[in-house]
Amino acid sequence: MTAAPAPAPSHNYRDAIAHLPPGGTLIFQHVTWDEYEKLLEEMGAGYFPRISYDHGRLEIFMPLPIHEFVKAFTADLVRALTDELDLEMIGLGSTTFSYRDWLQGLEPDTCFFIQNAARVLGVRRFDPTIPPPAPDIAVEVDITSESLNRFPTYANLGVPEIWRYDDAEFMIYHLTETGYVVADASRAFPFLTAERLNRYLQRSQNESHRDLLREIRAWVRTQVTAAQ
Repeated sequence: MTAAPAPAPSHNYRDAIAHLPPGGTLIFQHVTWDEYEKLLEEMGAGYFPRISYDHGRLEIFMPLPIHEFVKAFTADLVRALTDELDLEMIGLGSTTFSYRDWLQGLEPDTCFFIQNAARVLGVRRFDPTIPPPAPDIAVEVDITSESLNRFPTYANLGVPEIWRYDDAEFMIYHLTETGYVVADASRAFPFLTAERLNRYLQRSQNESHRDLLREIRAWVRTQVTAAQ
């Protein structure tokens, strides 16, 4: 991780990003909210690095391929779960969640609206002058960055559940009155334990995704039948 001093007004963030290697992180202190918003505007939609902001601290992180693998499999898994449970689900990937009054903003590796899906249906962009809707699940892939620093922002947003992968395993966190605590199973999918989530992820690295997802869907149907 590379820490950088506070930039001059003319500092070229985009040039710094262009030279940031995969897995690299830049941290700037004393950055204004307007500078943060300007950077987001200049980068535009579909940019690759992750950018977070917390009371003047700007973090820019360039993901590794493993980030994309984990987030893609997680999206496939959540889609399989919600399809078999007949639940609406909208995935918003690495959408920026920011709110000027809190002086905070972040981008998860990926995120999912399930119970809150109706709140984002048809929404093209969030207004940073009002609190954004909270996804039901946010996913953070920690390989060379530390997402725990972003947990207070997630708490302010009211995100009830975080799946955090640290290059070894997933841990599931639930939001409580005092912050996030490690949980044994998902809040959105109570029958999905952290142990099973990790088992599926490990298998996904060596097995056919199509066959594995077919197996997962069959397993979910057995859970539905057992609950009836």
